[in-house]
Amino acid sequence: MRSSSLILLIGILLTSLTNTYSQDTFSIVAVDSVTGEVGSAGASCVDMNNFPGYETDFLGELFPGIGAINTQAWYLPANQANARNRMNAGDTPAQIIEWLENNDVQNQPQKRQYGVVRLVDGSPQTAGFTGTQTDDYKNHVLGPNYSIQGNILKGQEVLDSMETRFLREEGDLACKLMAALQGAKMVGADSRCFSNGTSSLFAFIKVAQPDDIFGEPSFLLSVKTSNGAGIEPIDSLQVIFEEVKTCTTVGFVDNKANSEFKIFPNPVNDILRVEAKSSKKYNLELYNNSGKLIFKSNFHTTMEINLENYEKGFYFLKITNNSTQFNSKVVKL
Repeated sequence: MRSSSLILLIGILLTSLTNTYSQDTFSIVAVDSVTGEVGSAGASCVDMNNFPGYETDFLGELFPGIGAINTQAWYLPANQANARNRMNAGDTPAQIIEWLENNDVQNQPQKRQYGVVRLVDGSPQTAGFTGTQTDDYKNHVLGPNYSIQGNILKGQEVLDSMETRFLREEGDLACKLMAALQGAKMVGADSRCFSNGTSSLFAFIKVAQPDDIFGEPSFLLSVKTSNGAGIEPIDSLQVIFEEVKTCTTVGFVDNKANSEFKIFPNPVNDILRVEAKSSKKYNLELYNNSGKLIFKSNFHTTMEINLENYEKGFYFLKITNNSTQFNSKVVKL
């Protein structure tokens, strides 16, 4: 009897530890359809020093050149493995979410939270899921190439700020993910960290290039602090980020100077004009700030693009032929 009681007690304690650990709070997954990069970033008010068997980036899985999945809220490794299998099977983000909801390993999908992004025929697709019994405040936000999700939050402002900072950042995917984390840098972003005076206790960011190996992203940074230390992990992550990374325009080097092309007016209200000094045939592509191809055409000497109905913000122009590659940032007013 004592042995049975002891086993039961150990089981309860292990379950309690797992559930405490599994409440991962705010995160983002994103892809860049121009560069093929996939990335994940997140943070939580869990003291990772109490869980030496887990890496701080455990909740995010990157599939180089394909997509990314974040698995959080009452986290179970078996659900994450199932998500991985569905991604490898070729499912779209929406299909992965539907499968996970219908096949939760504990039949409790209402407790889970997921964010999924994938490049499908070169274009990004996204999906998110927030179970009805995930701890409040909870929600997820989807964009054309990103999914932002969180639980046990201070409020919706955490997710909204992450999205705003992600979209405003002009740099590459790593820069945009770091900016998103900075958007969540507010005391009690994870509401359990109010007493600590920080947003969270650990934070991570990782990006895989298309030729990276699964599980070995070429860019991975993380910071973990202790409960009660009062150290903001997102600021600490920013410090080491800036030691190894310079943020520039998403996948482009603006080479307007000494160019064979003239792009005007820039900034532009409606009609953007492109002029080439030669009469060669060129391929022109226009990408939005999320890296989505929104316009494509061929031209010889001149071309006009009507941007009147496009949203205000940054766009990226790419002109190529067999011997030329020209990149330019365009500002729509």
